[in-house]
Amino acid sequence: MNDTQQTATIEFLDTETIKGMIPHRDPFLMIDEIRDLLPDDKATGIKNVTGDEDFFKGHFPDHPIMPGVLIVEAMAQTSAVLVIATVGPQPGSVVYFMSVEQARFRKPVFPGDRLVMEVVKLRNRGKVWKFEGTARVNDAVVAEATFTAMMVDPE
Repeated sequence: MNDTQQTATIEFLDTETIKGMIPHRDPFLMIDEIRDLLPDDKATGIKNVTGDEDFFKGHFPDHPIMPGVLIVEAMAQTSAVLVIATVGPQPGSVVYFMSVEQARFRKPVFPGDRLVMEVVKLRNRGKVWKFEGTARVNDAVVAEATFTAMMVDPE
């Protein structure tokens, strides 16, 4: 990080600001807001699980739960916002998943839940970043994962 980048905690980012940082859009934008983002360190993403999401139509429709892979995706999107907040805007670049390790799903996430994803940067080398993520509903851990992402330049 250089001296021109922000190092103070960013308390809140809304959906429109997030859309300016990562390319995801409905129906695949999995975070509604970011809280307590500390560049080069950690961020908290929020997903208000409304029940109107398309995946509920086919994922256990008689007992709707948020797919675990989408919880991990929400953690990854939170980490992508953290990367961009750390390195600054990179026009045309995107942050891609490289690997997911040690994913654990502890409890289901239901319509009406407020999913809170905390991601912490473990390390980065060049364009490769490694994170640890924890997802909670009402302070109960619902999922955990360690994952790696890479910033890819436009072609």
